[in-house]
Amino acid sequence: MANVYIFMADGLEEVEALTAVDVLRRAGDDVTTVSIMDSKKILGAHDIMIRADEKFDEVDFSDADLLVLPGGGVGTEHLENHEGLRHLLKKNFSSGRRVAAICAAPRYFGALGFLEGRKAVVYPGLEDRLTGADVQEVPAVTDGNVTTGHGPGAAFDFALELVRVLHGDEKVRALKEELVYPY
Repeated sequence: MANVYIFMADGLEEVEALTAVDVLRRAGDDVTTVSIMDSKKILGAHDIMIRADEKFDEVDFSDADLLVLPGGGVGTEHLENHEGLRHLLKKNFSSGRRVAAICAAPRYFGALGFLEGRKAVVYPGLEDRLTGADVQEVPAVTDGNVTTGHGPGAAFDFALELVRVLHGDEKVRALKEELVYPY
């Protein structure tokens, strides 16, 4: 079982956040959704209200095995502007712990210098924001301790890639069967 924290902000892509929560919990992970806003209530990009488990300042992240950033243009801007999250991401990345981002959020990893010399993907049109990355055309990719996903349509592939890096291929095969995943 891994300890996973998924960070939520107003304007996030709901399918990216909730697919990761669902799939990782099915894999047996302890997943905590964390609001970086002033409230646990998060309004997604498509007007879906989500209630996060905790607020950022209420959580001790010392047991984190994986930190996940859903995308969404406005949601990513909120993530980029949160000083506490920036510090936490840098600390976890530099210590070799896993970090992941999908859609627009990998651009933040580019700005933080996490992608230098690594394979990465991002929402189409933001490739120039992946500073130093070897940009790929795949749904999701892991290079070292960094996993990135392409966009909303890749939400399942991204979530399954997170399961793969945490638990291996056999767990992914079992989940695909359970989810009736077509590939």
